[in-house]
Amino acid sequence: QVQVVESGGGLVQAGGSLRLSCAASGDTICISNMGWYRQAPGKERELVAAISGNGNTQYADSAKGRFTASRDNAENTLNLQMNNLKPEDTAVYYCKVGDRCYSDDLIFDSWGRGTQVTVSS
Repeated sequence: QVQVVESGGGLVQAGGSLRLSCAASGDTICISNMGWYRQAPGKERELVAAISGNGNTQYADSAKGRFTASRDNAENTLNLQMNNLKPEDTAVYYCKVGDRCYSDDLIFDSWGRGTQVTVSS
């Protein structure tokens, strides 16, 4: 079982920066993919950035050029550096960690509780 905790959210003005951190614990040897998702009120949860077990990184179009995801497998962390934040980035940001030990043919997604990012103006 993998536990996930996010941190780093807050209130910033447009154009500012935040750095989010996701820490995974428990059966960390089972971790496959790790990713950041966000959900604004009334909208579906969407991918922001993810890094697969083999190191491939995927970004949402809205994040490209502004956000940078980094993964430290030794520390079992996934960070998201967010620069030039815009009001439309306002959302609860969730970290998702895939558990490849759940079963032979299933990846179990472990989610954190989320961290609020609010961008004013």
